[in-house]
Amino acid sequence: MNLKKIKRAIISISDKSNLKNILPVLKKFNVEIISSGGSFRTIKKMGYSCTEISSYTGFSEMLDGRVKTLHPKIYAGILNIRKNKKHKKDLKKLNISNIDLVIVNLYPFEEQLYKNLQFEKLIEYIDIGGVSLLRAAAKNFNDVTVISNIKDYSKLKKELNTNKGATTTKFRKYMSTKAFGITAYYDSVISNCLNDKLKIKFPERKTIHGKLKENLRYGENPHQQSSLYATTEDQNLKKIHGKNLSYNNYNDIYSALEILNSFKKNKGTVIIKHTNPCGISINKNQLHSFKNAFNCDPVSAFGGIVGINSIISKKLAIEINKFFFEVIVSNGYKKDALKILKRKKNIRLIQCNKFEFPNTQQYLFWKNSFLVQNANKILIKKKLTIVSKKKPSKKQLENLVFAFNICKFVKSNAIVLANNKSTIGIGSGQPSRLDSCKIASSKALQFVPEKLTNSVAASDAFFPFPDAIKKLIRTGVKAIIQPGGSINDKKIIEVSNNADIVMAFTGTRHFKH
Repeated sequence: MNLKKIKRAIISISDKSNLKNILPVLKKFNVEIISSGGSFRTIKKMGYSCTEISSYTGFSEMLDGRVKTLHPKIYAGILNIRKNKKHKKDLKKLNISNIDLVIVNLYPFEEQLYKNLQFEKLIEYIDIGGVSLLRAAAKNFNDVTVISNIKDYSKLKKELNTNKGATTTKFRKYMSTKAFGITAYYDSVISNCLNDKLKIKFPERKTIHGKLKENLRYGENPHQQSSLYATTEDQNLKKIHGKNLSYNNYNDIYSALEILNSFKKNKGTVIIKHTNPCGISINKNQLHSFKNAFNCDPVSAFGGIVGINSIISKKLAIEINKFFFEVIVSNGYKKDALKILKRKKNIRLIQCNKFEFPNTQQYLFWKNSFLVQNANKILIKKKLTIVSKKKPSKKQLENLVFAFNICKFVKSNAIVLANNKSTIGIGSGQPSRLDSCKIASSKALQFVPEKLTNSVAASDAFFPFPDAIKKLIRTGVKAIIQPGGSINDKKIIEVSNNADIVMAFTGTRHFKH
């Protein structure tokens, strides 16, 4: 067990709450406490004995508090190896005592970051001494105990009571790991902040920070372990009913929120299955919007998740309850609607009215490597060009833009058929664009054939050959939007003109892998 008795501790904390849980046990085992500035005053005010750091080191705080704990007497007391005879000799020569316990929490840089302070004020929240103390104590875990989180006071209290004022190697190693995790996270937040300020998108060294929010039941499959981490304090997703969310639930929720975020508020329904939309509709009437989205592919909708860009009414709740869904995500729920939806014990009800999509980069991890790219925030980069002889009506143009927007969120190769700002057929994730056209067409013919009249189609990338265009035309599509750029564009435009349909080029591709 390698027990190490704690005789002397240094406490330097920004968050002074919860001290009452640890000070009594330190007093119980006669631990001498050294502390700085505000921490010293708080401990004394609570009625406990404490030595101020400046008195202990003989060196006053300076530079408006920037230098407080940075002193050889502190760091030699922490970093010396207790069994090393030379270290003992050095300490004895300089009359330096061991420090066995370091309790530190850092200046709240991250919290201040979200307050949009002026940069000159923000940098004063970058902790130097606290980080150094944590690293020193964590490095010397064989002899020193480090506590970097106020939530761990209870663990320290239990450890000291169990071992009569001492700690085990296992405990010290565990707390060391946590301390290094804190300092790495802290520096990552600062590094990314500075990169953002300087508009450095792809720095030479890239760090990603995250806080554990939830241990999930399992990953994509039951044999995989999984957890949720967040880069901000609050995700602003509120579960108000149902079972705990799974890895797949979260994955689908984020996909739904990304699509809803592209719509105007209080408009839109999204039904997601395995991160792919299987039905989407924009309509002021939320009941009509839901029905249009659901009818696009009612078979695939089974067991999916529903995203509603408005507050769910009683009428909509009644309609939703007719079917099996895993999760409902909405801006809110009317009281009578909530009562109806809660009749199903296991359905997860999520409120997302405060959820905001930060303008962050996207990451794709593969073992020891990861890819980074800017988020896909653009729909049409330059200008939409009508390349066919036939020109679109205003309504057709609106539907074309709607369908092309949906393509951004469908796995490639993506084909979206739409009518009246509702999807009527979606072909996704196929290696062949022709196959995606066949799937989208067959879905429309199977579920909503009456809506194929005057329908439109969108493709996330250019058509390499006319065969896919001909398939869409035979299905009943009257207008197509695509990026263009194929060596066969002339042939495709010719086919469109011969069929008297609209063909629009965007010049912007939207692959999603």
